[in-house]
Amino acid sequence: MEAPAAAQPIGWDREKLSSLVSTLSTGGSTALIIQQSGELVLAAGDTVRKSSVASVRKSLVSILYGIYSGAGLIDLDATLEAIGIDDIGPLTSAEKRATIRDLLTTRSGVYHPSVYDTERGRPARGSHAPGTHWFYNNWDFNTLGTIFERMTGRGLFAAFSHRVAKPLGMQDFDLSDLRFEQGPESIHPVYKMRFSARDLARIGQLYLQGGSWNGHQIVPEPWVRESIRPHVDLGGGRGYGYLWWNAEARASGDRLHADVPLYYASGFGGQYIVVVPGHELVVVHRAALVDHGIDHDRMGEILERVLDAMLHASCSLQKAADDA
Repeated sequence: MEAPAAAQPIGWDREKLSSLVSTLSTGGSTALIIQQSGELVLAAGDTVRKSSVASVRKSLVSILYGIYSGAGLIDLDATLEAIGIDDIGPLTSAEKRATIRDLLTTRSGVYHPSVYDTERGRPARGSHAPGTHWFYNNWDFNTLGTIFERMTGRGLFAAFSHRVAKPLGMQDFDLSDLRFEQGPESIHPVYKMRFSARDLARIGQLYLQGGSWNGHQIVPEPWVRESIRPHVDLGGGRGYGYLWWNAEARASGDRLHADVPLYYASGFGGQYIVVVPGHELVVVHRAALVDHGIDHDRMGEILERVLDAMLHASCSLQKAADDA
C-alpha cells in the first residue's frame, strides 16, 4: 500500500496510524480511508482506483429504495404477485406472497437458483414462509434490481447516477462501471458495480449525516434510520437491516464491532464502508483483487486498530489537559 496522503489528524496517534498502514501494505489491502466529523484523517493506498465492490452493491441499491419509496413510487409491502414477479421454475403461490420488505431483509422464503450464487446452505423450496427465515442469498438481491426498474420505470444505474453519484459529486464515478450480468439460473440478472474508495467514503458520510449532503436531503432521514437498524436479529449483537449490516456495542457475535453501535456495507474480499456514529467516524477499506483480499475477522482487527489510534490519542490529550 502506498504511503498515506498528507492529513493533520488532530486527536489521533499518528505513529499508530502509520504502523497500521505499514501492516496493511503486506496484505491484500489496496486502500484505506478514515474520516471523522467529515474531515480526512487518513487516505492510504490507491483511493482513486475503481474495482468491484462485490456485495457492497446491495447497500448502494438500498439507498435508491429509500429515495424512491420516499417519493411514493415503491410500496415496500407490495407482494411479488402484485408486482408480477416470476422466474424460471416458476414461483409458487406461497413464494409470490413475499413482499419487497421481505427481500430487503433477505427473508423472502424464495430459494430459487440465482445468478452469481451457490447452492451452499440454500434451504429447500417451500421450507420457510415469506418473512419467517433469514437467508443471505442473491435471488432476493438480484430481484430487487428488477423490481426497482419495474415499479419506478427508471433504469437502476441511471437512477443511481442521477440521484446519488451526481449530487454527492463523486469524482471517479462513470456509468460504464455499472452493468447487469445475465445467467441461465434466473431471469433476474445480477447488478455489478465498480467504485473508488474515495467515492464510497462519500456514501458513508452521507449516511452518517442522516442522508443530507451540502444542505440537501438526498435520502429521506427516516429511511436512513430504518435501513440501518436491526430488522433481523442474527445473535450476539449482530443484525441485518435493509441491505445494511449492524452491530451493537461490543457485539460478541461480530468481529467487526466497537465500543458503540455501528453499521456497515460489506463485500467479499475486503470491501467495506463502516460507519460509527458515536465517534462521527467513517472507515472505507478496499481490496482491488478480491480473491487475494482480506476476510471479515481481519477487517475487525483493522477497525480495532483504527479505534485504538483514536482512543489512545484522545486519552493522551485528556491526560495532558488534566496535568496542566
